Amino acid sequence: MTDQPTGGRTTTVLQSGWTYIDGEVPPAAPYAEAVDTGVPVTLPHTWNAVDGQDGGNDYRRGKGTYLRDLGQLRTDRELWLEVDGANSSAEVFLNGTRVGRHDGGYSTFRVNLTPAIAATNRLAIVVDNAANDTVYPQRADFTFYGGLYRDVRLITVASAHFGLDDHGGPGLVVTPTMVGSSAQVHLTASVTGGDVVRFTIAGSGSVDSPITAGEASASMEITDVRRWHGLSDPYLYTAKAELLDGGSVVDAVSLRFGCREMAVDPDRGFLLNGEPYALRGVSRHQDWEGVGNAVTTAMLQTDLDLLVELGATTVRLAHYQHDQRFYDLCDEAGIVVWAEIPQITMFHQGATRNAADQLTELIVQNRHHASIACWGLSNEITIGGLTDDLVAAHHELNDLAHQLDPSRLTCLAHAFVLEPGEEFMTLADVMSYNLYYGWYLGELEDNDRWFSDFRAAYPGVAIGLSEYGADANPTYQTATPTKGDYSESYQARYHEHMVDLIERSPYLWATHVWNLADFGADGRNEGGNWGRNQKGLVTFDRALKKDAFYVYKAAWSAEPFVHVAGRRYVDRPEELTQVTVYSNQPEVSLYRDGHLVAARTGSRVFRFEVPLEGKHTLEARAGELTDRISVRKVDEANPTYSFEASTVLNWFAEDLPAPDGFYSVWDSMGAIKQSPAGEELLARLMRQAAATRGDVARDVVIPASMQAILDRQTVEGLLKHLGDAVPATLMVELNMALNQIPRQEAPR
Repeated sequence: MTDQPTGGRTTTVLQSGWTYIDGEVPPAAPYAEAVDTGVPVTLPHTWNAVDGQDGGNDYRRGKGTYLRDLGQLRTDRELWLEVDGANSSAEVFLNGTRVGRHDGGYSTFRVNLTPAIAATNRLAIVVDNAANDTVYPQRADFTFYGGLYRDVRLITVASAHFGLDDHGGPGLVVTPTMVGSSAQVHLTASVTGGDVVRFTIAGSGSVDSPITAGEASASMEITDVRRWHGLSDPYLYTAKAELLDGGSVVDAVSLRFGCREMAVDPDRGFLLNGEPYALRGVSRHQDWEGVGNAVTTAMLQTDLDLLVELGATTVRLAHYQHDQRFYDLCDEAGIVVWAEIPQITMFHQGATRNAADQLTELIVQNRHHASIACWGLSNEITIGGLTDDLVAAHHELNDLAHQLDPSRLTCLAHAFVLEPGEEFMTLADVMSYNLYYGWYLGELEDNDRWFSDFRAAYPGVAIGLSEYGADANPTYQTATPTKGDYSESYQARYHEHMVDLIERSPYLWATHVWNLADFGADGRNEGGNWGRNQKGLVTFDRALKKDAFYVYKAAWSAEPFVHVAGRRYVDRPEELTQVTVYSNQPEVSLYRDGHLVAARTGSRVFRFEVPLEGKHTLEARAGELTDRISVRKVDEANPTYSFEASTVLNWFAEDLPAPDGFYSVWDSMGAIKQSPAGEELLARLMRQAAATRGDVARDVVIPASMQAILDRQTVEGLLKHLGDAVPATLMVELNMALNQIPRQEAPR
């Protein structure tokens, strides 16, 4: 336990002394007997740290019970339980009496324990991450780890205290408004009891405000304000509220805040304090390998340090509310945050109330953070179809966000299957698209075409890139990277292209790589590492920075560096190998065994051709900076550098026949659709793939913008990304069927 007195309150962190039991323990069960059936644990804790990351989509989802003996408790003060994260729903019992329930696995909630206090006190928290249709999220590409995976605290306060029952909020609202070189700061506190609230802003004095109907408020001015200005000057002020009762301070709360202005312009992009400020960064999931979501403070700091090393100016904290400590770290570092709720993938009419509750908690608990630029209402929510109920629910959420926080933008992250012309696209203040051309479908150049077409059609609409990426297993190495091979080198080439695109597109209000690190997705069985999404720029354990990490460091970081890519591609069968170096320096030289190969000038990416004869040390130099790798010439490719053919999405390597005058899987979708028979064959194939995947049986309307890209892709190129939905036998049968359909010229 750690006691943290603040004013008249005491906060005790409950880390040790817990017993965990799989399943639900009846509230009336004898405490000692229940403890004997469990195992001792220390918080934070999740029961899915292992099975939530090993693939198979079979991790345990259900109830788990946490027990703790609280001993004797004071009866002359109020006692509240504060839980920072219990996924996904939780019921709280004290001495067998249910004292509270919370639905939503990622935000803080509090329960008043006072009415149930007895001579001895036993606490039970039943956490449930089972599937249902009332609490978000329910379907998404990440593991829903169960457990008490963040801090749990006891808070003791006097009968007069700041509000503890407002959606987990701090009881104090701080709203700065810029007025020239000054800031007008409005402060509001919710209280129970007391006479006066004293508001203080360090360096700007204090104001005493009387309490009326449980609320006190005041306005204070900061003259010659120092603005929070991202990485260059993330300056924070501190506001404090003290509750006076009978002349004595009985409770106190404080918040750090920043004074800044944020806006989005369709042409200039993101504006910070009236100036263009390019938001270029990554998305982040909170979990770690072997730990799940029960991460430590040190792990949070490691993730922040990675963002700083990259030179990122923004992070999308996906797809749920993150630990309060990480928002604090972003405030301090000057990294602009996209914060969002876990309304994702599939809209559930029965969960609209829960979405509103989770949005309320996100905003009420976090609106003081200077780093947060926007409130995300949902992610790829139209994948299951765009309905009137979905649109109506989002209008209500948008209005709720503006009511709770008029100072910030609302935003949406759209799936690429949403037609840009849909009204839903611009329902929120700003939006971004999740585009995966060059990985799941299409080619890298289709990203360029998509944005070019969008700008031509909607010149007055601000657009961002909320997700993009390619999976990479660092074990897989090749001299000829291709889409779908899961190689580290293809991921790097993919991101080289995307950095170029982004730099040519200053109008993009924000761009976020998917993802900072690999993360748990127990439903995935691909790429040689089951149970995870491998689009991270670093590995799941944060121990290895993939080459793509350095593509972005070269583009964004001011810290001088040089990095030789391909260090895990040691065994090389080619006579002449290409060596890629990433650096933010203007000139790089490459040496083989101490002898100069060549010097190159340029930006970010430097390529060299190096003859291989045996074992070599390759060293890159940029001024005083150096980096080296070791390689060796081999006669045959190292088999560990690539997939076993039966286990990968791009498993198909046979040369299937393509007879003259007839179609084959090597033809484009658009070419085959010129024949009515070919079009019907492709339609039947897509229906079969959808049925195999277990998708809802319905007619899928593909947006025209996406259909144009699909039509340019070969059948083989598209179907290899459907994975298990297209077994090898079906590919062979499809090619045989196409070989029977005569080619037809496009109509003139």
